Amino acid sequence: RILKTNEITHLIIEHPYYGWLAVWLKWFTGVRLIVHSHNIEALRFKSVNKWWWGILWNYERFTHRHADLNFFIHDDDRNYAIERFKLNPGKCITITYGFEHPAPPTPDEKAASRRIITQAHGINETEKILLFNGTLSYKPNLDALNIILEKINPLLLVAEGFRYKIIICGSKLPAEYNGLSPYQNKNIIYAGFVPDINPYFKGADIFLNPVIDGGGIKTKLVEALGYGLSVVSTQSGATGIPPTVAGDKMKLVNNSDWDSFAASVMAINTASQTPMDFYNHFYWGKIAERAAEAISKT
Repeated sequence: RILKTNEITHLIIEHPYYGWLAVWLKWFTGVRLIVHSHNIEALRFKSVNKWWWGILWNYERFTHRHADLNFFIHDDDRNYAIERFKLNPGKCITITYGFEHPAPPTPDEKAASRRIITQAHGINETEKILLFNGTLSYKPNLDALNIILEKINPLLLVAEGFRYKIIICGSKLPAEYNGLSPYQNKNIIYAGFVPDINPYFKGADIFLNPVIDGGGIKTKLVEALGYGLSVVSTQSGATGIPPTVAGDKMKLVNNSDWDSFAASVMAINTASQTPMDFYNHFYWGKIAERAAEAISKT
């Protein structure tokens, strides 16, 4: 009734989970259905060993096949859905996760943010600030934290002349980690949940992304590059970020090659700026224009 009373012409759902309801509304009201996929959800759950991922895969396929238009978060997902879900390519478009600013922070903004976090955590001005953040009850993030603690940081500790601190931001760290107190003398700072993550993105030098599972675009990687951090990431962790738009601000290493990961952290250029090609691709204003044009043709 609301759809008809308000003469609503298009219905957008986020993820496929309410697909059954959206398809029903399409059938009974004639509204045009748009499905905004944030991941191929079934593959994300397959990557964390959920036995029921195949059931979700078929339901996800059903939802997308009944849509008039499908938004995918990156080209790999779009291509997968066209091939495996047998979708019409003309009804599929990549509408990526975006960044809220059309340009990087100014040098003054970055310097002010750096002062905030160095003073808050007692970091020397000459030390590189390495950042990792994420909800730590989520297995891919917790796995990445373990890799930092057990694989990457030991290599950095023995590197001659590399002065640094690693800041870990994120809530829901399991109790058995004891707030990472055993690592306090190993250049690890656990900031926990921070009410405003932006100063950390603006003030840090390098974002660490040793994620090897979980699927989908890593939104924190978009945020990090948007705020001007240099990024070192696994290949899997950088899904959805075209290397061509990141330039030399993002260094990719093979999954599980932690020697190369640590070497890249020490070698990456932190003085350069994120290219404007990145903002042309990921700025929300540009993304909204592309989405509006696609909807107008549906």
